[in-house]
Amino acid sequence: MADKKYISGETESGFVFNIEADRLDNMELIDALAELDDDPLQISFVIKLLLGKEDKKRLYDHVRTDEGIVPSKEVEKELSEIFTLSQDLKN
Repeated sequence: MADKKYISGETESGFVFNIEADRLDNMELIDALAELDDDPLQISFVIKLLLGKEDKKRLYDHVRTDEGIVPSKEVEKELSEIFTLSQDLKN
């Protein structure tokens, strides 16, 4: 079995990610991304497919406000940056 490859990085806000490279080459992820315009609720599924359950929670905790709210705009910003960084690191 070949060693798994990971793409690691850190967003501007300090969220550190370590994504298994194969997660980026997942047709279900591509489908979910394509459906985001029609169904914004797909973002939760996109995050789970990309980061996995534990790191999804870690991302939410990272952007959580003092009042306990997880702002969707902050999650979207982090996710966008993760995709941008992942593409840059992959190339």
